Amino acid sequence: MTLEQLRIFVAVADRLHMTRAAEALHITQSAASAAVASLEARHGTRLFDRIGRGLALTAEGRAFLPQARAVLASAQDAAGLLDDLAGLKRGRIDLAASQTIAAYWLPPRLAALSQRHPGLDLELAPGNTAQVAEAVLEGRAELGFVEGALDNSPLLARTQIGADRLVIVARPDHPLARAGERGLEGLADHAWARRELGSGTRAELEHALRGLGLDPDALPCALVLPSNEALLAAVAAGGLIAAVSDLAARPLIARGALDAVGPDLPTRPFHLLRHRERRLSRAAQALLASLQETALDE
Repeated sequence: MTLEQLRIFVAVADRLHMTRAAEALHITQSAASAAVASLEARHGTRLFDRIGRGLALTAEGRAFLPQARAVLASAQDAAGLLDDLAGLKRGRIDLAASQTIAAYWLPPRLAALSQRHPGLDLELAPGNTAQVAEAVLEGRAELGFVEGALDNSPLLARTQIGADRLVIVARPDHPLARAGERGLEGLADHAWARRELGSGTRAELEHALRGLGLDPDALPCALVLPSNEALLAAVAAGGLIAAVSDLAARPLIARGALDAVGPDLPTRPFHLLRHRERRLSRAAQALLASLQETALDE
């Protein structure tokens, strides 16, 4: 078997859809199907059951998946070592970040590193806090960035790298906005749009509200949505309130499209995650140094 076959198998196993896996890997659907079929034929084992238009891992596929991930992680470590030997003229960093960080906080910082070291290949995968932690633990990401509370794992080292604040927003014609209400009053009387379970934004909101004496389970939830952008679009459509990153809401508040309502919420830290037992590549070390320099300038 080849590393490319393993890479394709893992991508298909993660998405359980051949076309979506091919799109993520920037290859054709036929190339992805051929790689999986070749792997199955070479070892006389079915890795996927074809169910309608989707796929499901067989028992053999489920057993093989962690081994395939481990081989790919080891290959990435070996490639990282060779890149280190070549200096920073080339190299690759696979990163994962929760959505607020991936969309607003991290891109300008990655651009600064890319300008300084144009030979580096930086690839960022977004997800929620739980998904980012899983990517670092499994070796799919060398570094992870999260804004939410995280269950402690003995294999994850966590370092604060920045901060943000949640803000509760509504349209200017919403009753809370018209009343200029900036306290807890009324928050449980109006429908909310909220992030999904596993989201750092949702966890931080719930933690902040409990600290202010309000049970988050008492909030009527009309929609559960997967991103800041989706929440902002729902609020802009009228009738709903939501808590989003200040980084995301600030431009809309500045131009009068949305108003801040409810109480001021405490700041929330951004954390960098790394695997305690994996060596950081020189490229990743350069990113950390760049982030630290940026923090000193802010």
